[in-house]
Amino acid sequence: MIYRFRIILSDEENVFRDIEIKATDTLEDLHNVIIQSFGFDGREMASFYKSNEEWEEGEEISLFDVGEVPGQIRVMNETLIEDVVSKDETKLIYVYDFLIMWTFMVELADIVDYEEGQSYPNVMFSHGEIPFSTDEDDSLFSDEYSEEDDILFDEDIDLDPEDYQDLGFDENWN
Repeated sequence: MIYRFRIILSDEENVFRDIEIKATDTLEDLHNVIIQSFGFDGREMASFYKSNEEWEEGEEISLFDVGEVPGQIRVMNETLIEDVVSKDETKLIYVYDFLIMWTFMVELADIVDYEEGQSYPNVMFSHGEIPFSTDEDDSLFSDEYSEEDDILFDEDIDLDPEDYQDLGFDENWN
């Protein structure tokens, strides 16, 4: 079976992608097609959350195991799409980059038969662009931060890394 999803950037109704993907693919496969179709570089953490009809976050399914106990949290590469999405449970929330918090509403729109000759996943339709560039050079913080603002680059501080006595801690603390 092929699942057809509409992925909408939260608070930006005119920015969305329609994607087809095999029901037996993993959430990591869905994650990869989402980041590629929206133009992200894929270097940031991400999670899916099961959701109800009111778009409330449920169980987290993370890109990596971030639980205190290994195996406590489901991970994308071990979770099939068909195990979390069905005709009765059609909604997921997808969050990419926990610093900027790109949040997407992922909704199952249709379930169709596999089409011979079609490659999956498939971006069927792309509408709108994200509000600003996803390139590292044009990040959310590029206008607000410069090296002059960073105390490590402040030339008025005369700190010799070899002089541990003035750092305010005992180097043999353990």
